[in-house]
Amino acid sequence: MRIGNTEIRPLGGGLGCLLMILFSVVASVVLTVLVNVVL
Repeated sequence: MRIGNTEIRPLGGGLGCLLMILFSVVASVVLTVLVNVVL
């Protein structure tokens, strides 16, 4: 997966896995807050 000049490898070892987990948690919190604000 490529974003601009940065290449993201979800399976790139422990760090990649940790980053994907952190991203999932942050995305879940943000989506929950947005839904609550809209509704």
